[in-house]
Amino acid sequence: MDTSLSAPMTTESPTSKDSGIYLDYNATTPVDPEVYARMEPYFKEYFGNPASAGHHWGWAADNAVQKARGQVASLIGAKANELIFTSGATEANNWVIFGLISKLRNENPYEPIHMITSCVEHSSTMKAMEAAQKLNVEVDFLPVNLYGQVDPEAVRKAIKPHTKLMSFIWVNNEIGTINPISEIAKIAKENQIYLHTDATQAVGKIPMNVTELGIDLMSFSGHKIYGPKGVGALFIRSKDPKVQINPLIYGGGQERGLRSGTLNVPAIVGLGFAAEICQRHLYTEAARLLSLRQLLWQKLQVAIPGIRMNGHPTERSPNNLSVTLPVKTDSLLSHLQKLGVSTGSACSSGAMTVSHVLRGIGLNSDQAQSTLRLSLGRWTTENEILRAADILQNAIPKKIV
Repeated sequence: MDTSLSAPMTTESPTSKDSGIYLDYNATTPVDPEVYARMEPYFKEYFGNPASAGHHWGWAADNAVQKARGQVASLIGAKANELIFTSGATEANNWVIFGLISKLRNENPYEPIHMITSCVEHSSTMKAMEAAQKLNVEVDFLPVNLYGQVDPEAVRKAIKPHTKLMSFIWVNNEIGTINPISEIAKIAKENQIYLHTDATQAVGKIPMNVTELGIDLMSFSGHKIYGPKGVGALFIRSKDPKVQINPLIYGGGQERGLRSGTLNVPAIVGLGFAAEICQRHLYTEAARLLSLRQLLWQKLQVAIPGIRMNGHPTERSPNNLSVTLPVKTDSLLSHLQKLGVSTGSACSSGAMTVSHVLRGIGLNSDQAQSTLRLSLGRWTTENEILRAADILQNAIPKKIV
């Protein structure tokens, strides 16, 4: 296995246009140049509508969509007909929740509905669940341990006779912790409850087989795996059980009538080829990123006394390093202009908003405001890691270091 620290799988780096170091791959990834090359003809030469079945322009577009569907399905261990293309995971997360509520209410308007999720989900799940509560859906937001993981036994104890859905993020987008999805899936199956997972930060980074795991619904986005923005997919299990939710968009009947509207063929082609590249290099790239992440953590521990890692030390995404520094990050930003990173808080309308994920794992406001997320990717090199560690060390006031 090739675990070289400085050998990304492709040589041309979209992030090397200046001397900055991009370490925000969990926010978004650049489109792989090979992916872009595959997409380009579908803007110009093969511009047909895949729903146009009467001519070769439509056939070419439809064939491209079906090929992409197969590529994505192969990456996650699904059947091609179990994938519905969406605009991304936010749409898919909302669709799962409200599509299921709509179906259940159509079948029995008076039957109570209960859903279970956690307090550290992506905001698209959190806010959708909060909106569901306003529709008289009962929702439990389970606490997590100090690593950000849901306790499967807590899930079991939260089940009620009218529980219809469990929704848990697979890999946390902020702290990188991996949830025990396999154990939760067994509990869901034993109790005949649908399990949905937001796998946006898991797909393409860790091995998975949704069929074998027993996952019922899964959301993810293309722009996290070096595909384009504005495209993603929802996996909907077709048997054991056959999962049914109401359509998201009504219209011409595209995507098996579940999400009508003309398909974004270039983006879907890009998502498909991005998935193929991820599958081809999954294990070697995960090992490379893990080695780089460990190197970065080792350097930061030596350089910055008092630094702490957030999330599970081993059960985490290979590319994610969330750290709390001995100083608030807003005082460092002017020294971090060469680094593309994310912070644990944001200023909105003059007020400081602290990450609900960091609060969920027990960090107070000051600690959250001292947190950085460094996420590595396909074009991260050993040299960049060493430079990034130096930049962070030099940004910390000398009296602290």
